[in-house]
Amino acid sequence: MSQEEKKEKQLSEVKKSKPLDPKAATTCESTIQMLRRAAADGAETAFNRAAEMKPCPIGAESSCCKHCFMGPCRLNPRDPYSRVGVCGATIDTIAARNFSRMVASGGAAHTDHGMGMLDVFREVVRGNIKGYKIKNEKKLFEVAKSIDIKVDGRSVKDVATDLYTELERTYTQVEGEIPFMKRVPPKTLELWRKAGIVPRGAMREIMEIMHRSHMGVDQDYENIVKQCSRTALADGWGGSMVATELGDIMFGSPEPKKAGVNMGFLKEDQVNIIVHGHEPLLFEAMIVASSDPENLKKAEAAGAKGINLLGMCCSGAEVLGRHGVPHAGNFLSTEPVLATGAVDAMAVDVQCIMTGLNTMSKCYGTRFFTTNRKAMIEGAEHVEFDEHDTEKCTNQIIDMAIERFRNRPVQVEIPQRQDWGIHGFSMEYISYMLGGTFRSSYVPLNDNIINGRIRGVAGVVGCTNPRVKQDYIHVELVKELIKNNVLVVQTGCSQIALAKAGLMKPDAAVLAGDGLQEVCETVGMPPVISLGSCVDNSRILTACAEMVRTGGLGDKLSDLPVAGCAPEYMSEKAICIGQYFVASGVYTVFGVTFPSVEGTKFHKLLFEGLEEQGFGKWGFATDPYDIAHLMIEHIDKKRAALGIKGERERKLFSMEDRRAAEG
Repeated sequence: MSQEEKKEKQLSEVKKSKPLDPKAATTCESTIQMLRRAAADGAETAFNRAAEMKPCPIGAESSCCKHCFMGPCRLNPRDPYSRVGVCGATIDTIAARNFSRMVASGGAAHTDHGMGMLDVFREVVRGNIKGYKIKNEKKLFEVAKSIDIKVDGRSVKDVATDLYTELERTYTQVEGEIPFMKRVPPKTLELWRKAGIVPRGAMREIMEIMHRSHMGVDQDYENIVKQCSRTALADGWGGSMVATELGDIMFGSPEPKKAGVNMGFLKEDQVNIIVHGHEPLLFEAMIVASSDPENLKKAEAAGAKGINLLGMCCSGAEVLGRHGVPHAGNFLSTEPVLATGAVDAMAVDVQCIMTGLNTMSKCYGTRFFTTNRKAMIEGAEHVEFDEHDTEKCTNQIIDMAIERFRNRPVQVEIPQRQDWGIHGFSMEYISYMLGGTFRSSYVPLNDNIINGRIRGVAGVVGCTNPRVKQDYIHVELVKELIKNNVLVVQTGCSQIALAKAGLMKPDAAVLAGDGLQEVCETVGMPPVISLGSCVDNSRILTACAEMVRTGGLGDKLSDLPVAGCAPEYMSEKAICIGQYFVASGVYTVFGVTFPSVEGTKFHKLLFEGLEEQGFGKWGFATDPYDIAHLMIEHIDKKRAALGIKGERERKLFSMEDRRAAEG
């Protein structure tokens, strides 16, 4: 058969494929509406491609190896020990190598993000960048003190200079321990030191894991997993934590604010610009440029009533909490939103950006721009973003968006759904929220876990994946958790799913169990707390460390009645995040699929053996209620080990009782 005949056959098969049922693909009403429009217009999205592309069953369970050219070698996941690779590698070696490279890639993504933030921070401190500044001096001094930098009587510039020097070691150090190890509870750090997994520096750990997973190097799955943990910890307690802390220092720490989510925040009579990606640098500059009087005059001259800026994915989640900028939708809505015809420009930087966005934008006349030299897309317009001269990029994007508005297609269809939630929590604000200005503390949180009002804490985070119904698992899982008095914290695309479902408002506490509801109503908080973007999973680590320091819930991270989950994950970053939570001591459940074969020694190590060594462990389930109860069972197990299984008798304290307790 000729190549032309093969192409014709493939096209014929695609045409015969069953039409996509939007209601089976997503629970998001706006996305359903836009998928129907896209279908009518003959436009294709990730939902269509996922329906037509069956995942490789061997690759899905990590039973293939393509690390050298004697292969690729494929092992049968149904009978994994029946054969080995050409070099003799077993299923355990192959799966561990594959897993380690996912951790390396995911860790590299977040640590490189953090390195970019550190580069800008350095230039701000040296006075070479004028477009950004240190907005949060209090946070600067708190971060410096947390890693033993002296701050008393010193200038902001001197402290910032020392902080840069220390944080640079997170990446470049070849021996020793990265700076934020000073935040790790002592007993947990002692465990890591004994196991030999304390990260030295992100560059070294990622380089070493790539070397060890090369053909003919490390072939012991247990030894490979040890380096997986070391590399992942260099992300969670290193690169990601640096990105979060420097973001707060330069742009301000998030504080709770009412903010909108969904496509209904597009405005037909304004120039609509969506910023999508992961690094806050571009978005912060776009916020300034979109409110510039000169740019607003240009928009008005084109007949627009203003410039409407919206976010998507993780960079959108950051400004949602910091500035209240509306969020148009999570990962799987990034293509459908273009079908509205109302998006005049979409500017992207790095991570979670589909190649299909370029094709989709051309279908609807949206100006689509890549802005980062590390992340170009063939055929897309590229407008380089330079932190030293931000206006050159941002003004160009705005000018072309205005021009597109002037020539916008007549037929615009904007879903009218608008959802609201309270976004913008941080570890520091949670402490203030619970204790006030003078008694800022995690004591009320720990006390309410000890007395049983709050059963435990669950981190439900991560992506959406077209292999499962968009948002459904996130929403049903969280409803089940809060109903069982589990307080939920969120990052990334998950929080957008929950906001669309109305679960990030204080009145959502009526869906919680009696104990959690009582706490939420007392404090005035929702039962689901948003913490920011994917790199802001580091906020969860910091909060867990503070819970241990506060006392009453054990002396290691692995003692805490907490659990984590990424129910609709799709990227290698998620694998790295999961591994750094497991290595930190947290039971972590993933959905969709898992890259290992059940019953193998490698799988048993991840799902049982690591916990036996004093760490956390992995879990897997696809049903939201199964996931919820795996997490609840683990939380109850930890409560029993702490001797706080039941709900304590509630006592009304008199003033004499209070004085005695404080004395």
